Amino acid sequence: MTLVKTFGSALHGVDAFPITIEVSICRGVGYSMVGLPDNAVKESLQRVETAIRTIGLHMPRYRMVINLAPADVKKTGAGFDLPIALCILAASGQLKYPHRLASHVIMGELALDGTILPVRGTLPMAIRARADSMEGMLVARENECEAGMVNKLKVYGLKNLEEAVDFFNNPSIAAEPVTVYTREDFLERHDRYEVDYQDIKGQETAKRALQVAAAGGHNVLLIGPPGAGKTMLANRLPTILPPLTMKESLETTRVHSIANLPGCTGGLVAQRPFRAPHHTISNVALVGGGSIPQPGEISLAHNGVLFLDELSEFRRSVLDVMRQPLEECKVSISRAKMSLVFPADFMLVAAMNPYTGPAAHIDRFMNKVSGPLLDRIDIQLAVKPVPFYEMENMETGLSSREMRKKVLQARAIQQKRFSDHPHISTNAGMSGKLVHEICKLKEAGKRLLYKHMERYQLSARAYDRILKVSRTIADLAGSDTIETPHVAEAIYYRKPDAIQGH
Repeated sequence: MTLVKTFGSALHGVDAFPITIEVSICRGVGYSMVGLPDNAVKESLQRVETAIRTIGLHMPRYRMVINLAPADVKKTGAGFDLPIALCILAASGQLKYPHRLASHVIMGELALDGTILPVRGTLPMAIRARADSMEGMLVARENECEAGMVNKLKVYGLKNLEEAVDFFNNPSIAAEPVTVYTREDFLERHDRYEVDYQDIKGQETAKRALQVAAAGGHNVLLIGPPGAGKTMLANRLPTILPPLTMKESLETTRVHSIANLPGCTGGLVAQRPFRAPHHTISNVALVGGGSIPQPGEISLAHNGVLFLDELSEFRRSVLDVMRQPLEECKVSISRAKMSLVFPADFMLVAAMNPYTGPAAHIDRFMNKVSGPLLDRIDIQLAVKPVPFYEMENMETGLSSREMRKKVLQARAIQQKRFSDHPHISTNAGMSGKLVHEICKLKEAGKRLLYKHMERYQLSARAYDRILKVSRTIADLAGSDTIETPHVAEAIYYRKPDAIQGH
């Protein structure tokens, strides 16, 4: 009996865990695959046999058992084709150095002609391979840059099964590990945007509101008629947010890698994500899940912006599932045998048309967007269209670079303020207790806020949100205390009348 093993990898949320692939060949006939493989894995034997024959080698005609351990975890996808093929060749004596298999993580799907196809989630797999002190990792050529971002791990990008066989048969002439200049490439791309707030004439109030939102990490609702510029304003929000740090970029790239988005194969995600799903999106597509759990749009917007245009057209059930992730900055997905967590720390920017029907029907309109969700949106601003004849004579406003400068100054103040609170980075993330410790108002500011609360019958959550926005406005002004004008501006950004276009 001959027994050979190597290692693959499987995804669990945004992390990966090792899978041991074992092949045993002994007297007898027939093939068996055990270890809870799904249909895609079971079908691998057909692809593997054809690929092996294509490159001029032979499939053994003995009793063969393929085991994928641990046996109590379901194995999914076609990424185990390549390690299974190499183990079969090693067990049948067709590889010169079979012992090298045990020191490498190998992942790749095989086409019938032996071509190695890419798989999703290569980045977290490479991170786990390094943590497990593996000597190297073999992947498809299309995945080599993604896996190569992990330093202290030799990553080899292979084109086909024949190259993989040569890797283990002729180590002296084997392919060189890929070299990825991760930091240099990231710094070159992290501040490139094709849009700028200077492109938008007028709408200075809305620009100011979005600058406040960016400074404090606040959620925003823009309410205005079609053509007012809501989408243009929202599209440019990433240009004034602080640039991604390397840590944030790695977190974001891991999520995009799991979702198999094309951008992550060329290196780290260098700019803050901007996701704008259509209003017909389903609950699962928005928050994540499915039979094989995948990250949803709110996780793909992690460390970036989620833009919901035509908010009132989204199904209420879809919007309501966002309420908990907005508070916890993560999505928990539970299944009978597993529980996964996807990150979801994003800024929500929504846009909708104002209500223009009979006053008696306003409640029916408002029922499309639940009160608890609106409570979690700090800034709710009416955006009025700028007449084109006025636009012709307007001068260009502040550029995104100039607006970002003020945002970065305010974020630096917040970073110092929350230095003892590692899980809080912006004013929007303050707990209720911290709000009342940090956002203390003077008597005139209190009276102004109390009057506004009574007039509109706002909730306690809305009260805290106004205090948070006031603190951010004070930070932008470089003020240690929250003054009455800061409170007045925050109140202006929280007018329920805006829903009706007032």
